[in-house]
Amino acid sequence: MQKTLKEIARIIEGEIVGDADVMITGISGIKEAQPGDITFLANPKYLPFIDKTQASAIITGREVNLSSKPIIRTDDPSLAFAKIVSSLAPAERVQPKGIHPTAVIGKGAILGKDVSLGPHVVIEEGAAIGDKSVIFAGCYIGHNTRIGQNSLIYPNVSIRENVSIGNRCIIHSGTCIGSDGFGFVSIKGVHHKIPQLGTVIIEDDVEIGSNVSIDRARFDKTFIGRGTKIDNLVQIAHNVIIGENCIIVSQAGISGSTVIEKGATLAGQAGLVGHIRVGEGAIVAAQAGVTKSVAAHTTVSGYPAREHSKAIKVNACVQNLPKLYEMVAELKKKIQELEEKLKK
Repeated sequence: MQKTLKEIARIIEGEIVGDADVMITGISGIKEAQPGDITFLANPKYLPFIDKTQASAIITGREVNLSSKPIIRTDDPSLAFAKIVSSLAPAERVQPKGIHPTAVIGKGAILGKDVSLGPHVVIEEGAAIGDKSVIFAGCYIGHNTRIGQNSLIYPNVSIRENVSIGNRCIIHSGTCIGSDGFGFVSIKGVHHKIPQLGTVIIEDDVEIGSNVSIDRARFDKTFIGRGTKIDNLVQIAHNVIIGENCIIVSQAGISGSTVIEKGATLAGQAGLVGHIRVGEGAIVAAQAGVTKSVAAHTTVSGYPAREHSKAIKVNACVQNLPKLYEMVAELKKKIQELEEKLKK
């Protein structure tokens, strides 16, 4: 990579402040950057690094006006930096090409144009894989499952029968889609399994991290809307509905039949009970325990989860409990002393 700052600004449609002819030879984070690198500043807490970094140039927001180094001002520094990384330093990723001789393809399975299957991939009868999709080694695609075009399935993913995956989806290693929902009825202390007859539908442009479990519905469908991004180690139970462009962060757990409306965010280790609704654009903070529905465009935190400003006050009170305990003990002592004096 070797481009002038002017050429880079053209790629990200940014405004240069400073020397436009600076030569850029690398890309790095603001702390790690060396001379010749370009970096970015998106979080205000890193503002002190703007004059400390060794980078030769910095991508910033529109609000930054002064710097000891050349800058490119943009509307969204993170997005601009991502564009640079994609266009100037694309990831070198070796993908399977063609059909490996050890792949097992069932009767009646349909493979689109330029589909690639790695070693020991199993495609069951009636499955269909769209054009230019890539399935890495050791994956299992169940009976009558559909995968769209240009999707990428990394090693050791299991997608069970009758599941539908959209176009341009990315599914990372170890994930299981379409496993049975956790349904049992207890009779006289014995747990009897309830058949899970539904499916999972995943729309276009969804990315699913590693070791995610998405259960099939009991009767209808578990649904993931287009553009939603799911981090590693997430549990999505049967009949859950997740809308478009949601963010589900690692170790979140969503119980059965809960609805997550479009644009909502569940932060790390958030836990949700079943049969509730998280409104459009709502944010559930990390480790929140959600026991009832959350209104649209609301941020909740804590356990049980409540509106964030209230949760902060509750937490502040909890932090003061040791002092409150000492105060009550002191008051109790004084009351006892007063009672003894009154008896005399």
